[in-house]
Amino acid sequence: MFNRTGVNVMASQTGTQTHISMHAIIWLLLSLSITFTLYAFNLENWVPACFIVFAIWRYLIEKNNWLYPSLWLRLPLTLAGGLAVLLTYGSLFGRDASVGLLAVMISMKLLETRTKRDFIVMVVLSYFLTVNILLFTQAIWVFLAVLLALTGLTACLISVSHQNKKIIPSPQIWKVQAKLAAKLLLQATPIMLVLFVLFPRIPGPIWGIPQDSYSGMTGLSDSMEPGNISQLSLSSKIAFRVEFKSAIPANNQLYWRGPVLWHQEGRRWQMTSDSIPLPIETLETSGVATDYTITLEPHNRNWLLMLDLPEIAASALPAEARIKHDMQVLSKEPIRTRIRYQGHSYLHYKLGAQLSERERTLALQLIEDENPKTRQLAAKWVSEKKSPTAIVEAALKMFREQEFIYTLAPPRLGKEPVDDFLFNTKRGFCEHYASSFVYLMRAAGVPARIVTGYQGGEINPNGNYLIIRQSDAHAWAEIWLQGNGWVRIDPTSAVSPDRIEMGIGAALPDSNLLPLLSRQDYPMLKHLYMNWDAVNNGWNQWVLGYDQAKQLALLKKLINKDIAWEDIGLLLVVTMIALMLFVSYLLLSNKGIALSPTNRIYQQFLKKLAKAGVPKLRHEGAINFGHRAAKALPNQAIEILEISALYSSMQYAKHQASSEKTNKETLSILKQLVKNLKIK
Repeated sequence: MFNRTGVNVMASQTGTQTHISMHAIIWLLLSLSITFTLYAFNLENWVPACFIVFAIWRYLIEKNNWLYPSLWLRLPLTLAGGLAVLLTYGSLFGRDASVGLLAVMISMKLLETRTKRDFIVMVVLSYFLTVNILLFTQAIWVFLAVLLALTGLTACLISVSHQNKKIIPSPQIWKVQAKLAAKLLLQATPIMLVLFVLFPRIPGPIWGIPQDSYSGMTGLSDSMEPGNISQLSLSSKIAFRVEFKSAIPANNQLYWRGPVLWHQEGRRWQMTSDSIPLPIETLETSGVATDYTITLEPHNRNWLLMLDLPEIAASALPAEARIKHDMQVLSKEPIRTRIRYQGHSYLHYKLGAQLSERERTLALQLIEDENPKTRQLAAKWVSEKKSPTAIVEAALKMFREQEFIYTLAPPRLGKEPVDDFLFNTKRGFCEHYASSFVYLMRAAGVPARIVTGYQGGEINPNGNYLIIRQSDAHAWAEIWLQGNGWVRIDPTSAVSPDRIEMGIGAALPDSNLLPLLSRQDYPMLKHLYMNWDAVNNGWNQWVLGYDQAKQLALLKKLINKDIAWEDIGLLLVVTMIALMLFVSYLLLSNKGIALSPTNRIYQQFLKKLAKAGVPKLRHEGAINFGHRAAKALPNQAIEILEISALYSSMQYAKHQASSEKTNKETLSILKQLVKNLKIK
């Protein structure tokens, strides 16, 4: 026998097809709303939009008692959803496509979720979908949102499981179910912590799975032309964080070395090809080395940022890294997950005391028949028999004394970009000054190259570490001088010394173009952000950065002896067995379930009667037992019957809405009656 929705009424009497309350539906929809909000930042916009449509549809079905959509409507919708995923991602496999397909199918399954079994399956699938957001991002706020969604899904399970139990007053049911769900998840915390600490870590990042796309990652490019770095400086995203083992160097010494650009072609400067065999430049250091630890954000490139100038010994370089001939440190694979590595650099050095003919050719390369005014200026300096050092000073003097302006919004340059910048616009960002300076040097016969990276950083006083943002991206020059080797020259400092001494926020007259976190006119916002970043940095180091090395170090400290990687699995099994035995003991040692205040008082009443030789039989109800006890103890009959009637009314009578004050007063009366009962 079937009703209008197609539910088997005969089967519904068995409980498998019991109608689900609105509480469970709302818990499910709220939890999935949190999940899909998180996915809105990582999947195509139409996927969360699809959920919104079907969630509203499912809610209206329940609220207005509409018919559920038939199979002939659900089937084409399912096929259309799968086809849309295939057309969007080009496949049904891979992280983005697989999660997108699961999200769409769960959205559509809302339209056929009506029975207790359907809801249990739906919640299990939703658990899986919710935790999968951690494959995209592991930020601490995302983790907290995931916990909130999991709590809501657990509350949905509780609501479904207690569907026919009228033990909770309706106004309180939301609070009770949420509290119980949170308690259940909290009880699972010890097992979660044991698994986190002891589950064997494989080498590499915890979340290092193949990803479909890295187009959202930002960072330095392997080439530079006017406008590249100024656009990057509009981003407040963090490039990396640095913790120093000793005092943090002065801001004007914080040059973080990235790609080194040799080859000039029009506006564009590029790195040398790896196919050009060049020996590593010699390095002579002086003074004490600076040791530090870098936490590098993913940027989908191979370079590892290091403080100028890194030690070239293999033992001083990060694992799985190599160093190019021009002191650029590269990883073997693109940086697609957050990594942490040690740095060992010298602030005082002599680099490349000897210049090979091949390097000299590369460092003097220019395209013929371009930028004639710049070439004429360089030729004039050479004709005046200026030394390379004097030529450098002449160029810097030009930048200092003429009306050059450091700005994030320079005008577009013409066909001869260097000429146009030096003699017409005179407005530019660091890449304009670095590229025009290097061009001038090469035109004057002084070997020169461009180095890109980051300059400076902002100290977070809450953790005493540096934050380097994309807005700190910078370009400077290196020239080769006989007897001195490669010497860093930063032409930007000639135009805007504040940029090097105090950071980009203090240097730009048009700082309104900078992101808020890179500016200096919002101290309260900056203070709040620094507090949050300290928390976030700790999360990155101790949770996301909990790798094999940290695991072994922690276990060695806990057991006070070395432990092999192979022994961790055995330790995990032993610990889990011990934990489960402990939990089992707690459960088995509990002689009864937790009693309500009413039942606790009634149990005291039963103990008094049992001592008087009138125990309650297991099959007896409260009223029947009260009558039997009253006959056995006639001197206390009135009190016994009054207690039994009041308890039965409180426990079993049909619930009627009453104030909390009335309930407390009734409970107080029962407690006083039991207390006053004297049996001789």
